[in-house]
Amino acid sequence: MCSNLLSDALRDDYVAGIKAEYAKAREQHEGKKGKAVHVPLAEARAHGFKTDWKAYQPPKPWLTGVHRFEDYPLDKIAEYIDWSPFFQAWELSGRYPKILHDETVGEEARKLYADARAMLKQIIKEKWLTANAVFGLFPANTVNSDDIEIYAIDERSPRKGDAAGGPTASPLPLRSKVAMTWHNLRQQTKKPADIPNYCLADYIAPKDSGVADYIGAFAVTAGIGIDTRVAEFEKNNDDYSAILLKALADRLAEAFAELLHARVRREFWGYATDENLDNDALIAEKYRGIRPAPGYPACPEHSEKGPLFKLLMAPENAGITVTENFAMFPTAAVSGFYFSHPQAKYFAIGKIDKDQVVDYAERKGMTLEEAERWLAPVLSYS
Repeated sequence: MCSNLLSDALRDDYVAGIKAEYAKAREQHEGKKGKAVHVPLAEARAHGFKTDWKAYQPPKPWLTGVHRFEDYPLDKIAEYIDWSPFFQAWELSGRYPKILHDETVGEEARKLYADARAMLKQIIKEKWLTANAVFGLFPANTVNSDDIEIYAIDERSPRKGDAAGGPTASPLPLRSKVAMTWHNLRQQTKKPADIPNYCLADYIAPKDSGVADYIGAFAVTAGIGIDTRVAEFEKNNDDYSAILLKALADRLAEAFAELLHARVRREFWGYATDENLDNDALIAEKYRGIRPAPGYPACPEHSEKGPLFKLLMAPENAGITVTENFAMFPTAAVSGFYFSHPQAKYFAIGKIDKDQVVDYAERKGMTLEEAERWLAPVLSYS
């Protein structure tokens, strides 16, 4: 490739050949894709998920407002690790623990797992990493069919928690001041009559219903301090250990998100005080509620992290920031929202039509071009 590009005689034909090859690949890809049938946004909204809000009373949290955890014990977090994605990150396919005995990759998986457990032990013992978290539980209601208004709490500052902290008395929530409006997307492909066009806002009571509903938000990291260690490994040309540490930090961050969500359900929101699930059941999401994150299939638009981080004061409370393109730093971090609705489930938005993009841009105060740039992966049109 370098020789072709550096050669005056070969370069132009080589570049033209590459362009032709990829034009053909794009054409073949477009030809293979089935053309989904989309319905107008108004029709999709009318066919959304419905709750009888007169018959259902959303649970009120024991603890409202913003709260944080500093230097959460890593050994407690490690108990919640899901190891299957760890092996996937190393391109070893299979679910843990079966992968350790796989005929094809079992030997390599066992070696990698032994190295990971040894390093994890060091991370915990020598405190290579620091884990911080911030979460909040707020009054909320749906507006404009697809948006969720999150209301401010009448309190001056976040409380600091510890690993053994429990629910305490909370100030009364107010619904007069909007702290954040979370803009959501709705499935727009044509569905059978018995399958709704889902939107996350469907799981929160509409404002005009008069029902007092609630939502949670969170941001966690297990990556504070990682840069120093990675730099040491790289200085010693130990790329394997550097990559292993990054992979373990990612697993710890996801485990921290799992642990905190469990505590929210059982203690701080308190709608599942009798929940008693082991780690396998947690990984299988056998609990009530969901925790979708901006960038995930149900809410694929990343810019909502900006208002989320302001709502939680994540930089001040947890040491987590976002870049101008809304990547989180440290990278071993997870952020998102909590829903308590008993029928809430994960779904993928899929492709959306231009009428929804126009509506979304207006609701967010963006130009159409800006909205199309952020929504590029889910546009149904070129």
